[in-house]
Amino acid sequence: MKNTEAYRRTYEEWSTVMNVIRKLLRFSRRSLRSNHTDKIKKPIFIVQGGNDPRVPHTESIQMKEKIKQNGGTVWFLEASDEGHGFRKKNNVDFQFYATIAFVKQFLLN
Repeated sequence: MKNTEAYRRTYEEWSTVMNVIRKLLRFSRRSLRSNHTDKIKKPIFIVQGGNDPRVPHTESIQMKEKIKQNGGTVWFLEASDEGHGFRKKNNVDFQFYATIAFVKQFLLN
């Protein structure tokens, strides 16, 4: 890499970082979510965009159902017109107030 042009070194370094991130994402997908729902004992609030390209809404629904089957408490909010993260003001506001209600009910009592 010593003799490589600076722009090329930057690309190679970025490529290496992206490969590590991809591996971490694959690991987290395998080891998290619905694979370990039986370990979730505290109330959980799942927020999902219906058009999320990263996390399909079916995964969140499966997680919600598994937690409920295990006797857990789940609040579930899905905005059908959102992607990964809420952007539309009415959805952002609704999520904000729902989060406040969740915190009041489960964390402040």
